[in-house]
Amino acid sequence: MISLIVLYVVSYLIFIFPFDVLSSWLGKPTSLSEVLICTTIVFALCLYYFRSKSTNKIIKFFVYEGFGIGTVSFFIILPLCIFNYFKIIIEYQLVILFFFIQIPVIFYGYINSKNLKIKKLSIESTLIKKNIKFIFISDVHIGSNHPSSLTKLVSKINLQDFNFLIIGGDLIDSSAFQIEDLYELKKIDKPIFFVTGNHEYYIQNYQKHLQDLKTVGIRTLNNESIKFQGLNLIGLSDDITNKSKIDRVKKLSQNDLFNLLIVHKPSIWKKVSNNVNLMLSGHTHNGQIFPFNLIVKLKFPEIYGLYKNINNFLYVSSGAATWGPKIRIGSNNEIIHIELKN
Repeated sequence: MISLIVLYVVSYLIFIFPFDVLSSWLGKPTSLSEVLICTTIVFALCLYYFRSKSTNKIIKFFVYEGFGIGTVSFFIILPLCIFNYFKIIIEYQLVILFFFIQIPVIFYGYINSKNLKIKKLSIESTLIKKNIKFIFISDVHIGSNHPSSLTKLVSKINLQDFNFLIIGGDLIDSSAFQIEDLYELKKIDKPIFFVTGNHEYYIQNYQKHLQDLKTVGIRTLNNESIKFQGLNLIGLSDDITNKSKIDRVKKLSQNDLFNLLIVHKPSIWKKVSNNVNLMLSGHTHNGQIFPFNLIVKLKFPEIYGLYKNINNFLYVSSGAATWGPKIRIGSNNEIIHIELKN
């Protein structure tokens, strides 16, 4: 019930409120009944899309891109409302100022959502006997993102010097996904390891899709550890509780090996930071659209970047692609190149 109330409030604040305010500034205030009807329609469309796992492209575009444009609009309209309250600027000028800011910001966010940066990390440990280089990506969201987005991602990955690839969850998304969408990954002639994120479980017939990942060369680590190139790779699925994750890490870690933990959400870092030498996570997208990162940080204090506890490390990626709206402001898509050194 609480989630439905939250969705209804968000439907109003993001989709309706900014344009309700603009309408009043233009001398055409909306009535309460009009606001309620519009909010209810948006709420119903969002609820239908998320609950039904719909593949309808029109509804998906409305929900995702509406959320992105609405979020930008909401955070622009708030300070303008303050200006209006103190009569700093007259109302029709506020409307002009709104669009003067909104349109370039959305355009920049769209262009930035297409960029893909390479970030390099170097981590030293006495448990590393021979230098190892690998690539880490997360949050690719193929399904809600077009399969063609993999072409650029794979080509950039293949330009790097690395021994293997790790994918930290949310590789696939949306019930429109088909395994053929991942065929581009076959061009990576290196071992690929994968753990599930939350979005894998939002897809119709997700069990079959997860089983099919092996046909494109992906090895899924399902709450298990394997010994690989002198490392203890621990992979946790996202469909178990944090307590279960913590218990499994403590059971699977080994003191005589470099423990590399892959888990989609960074929630358990403080509980396992003494048990793993390097933990890799994603999920947060670093908020994706500023200042939404300030809200995400309340849920995930380790929202982005490299964190350290004594000699152990956590890296939280902002993701290799966007979730939902094709807008990035104050964050970047990234590929992480990691070198482990003695």
